[in-house]
Amino acid sequence: MCKAMEDMRKESLREVARRMLSDGTLPIEKIAEYAGLSLDEVKALDKEKTA
Repeated sequence: MCKAMEDMRKESLREVARRMLSDGTLPIEKIAEYAGLSLDEVKALDKEKTA
């Protein structure tokens, strides 16, 4: 897959994770698993939300 498409895909996954975080019902470990992101990425997104 070309870099631009991979970047767009990753940003879509981050947006899904952001929505899950804002819902507040799932633990970050599950969000990482469902979104296919690393736990560190989801934690960083969570910190962005609270900053």
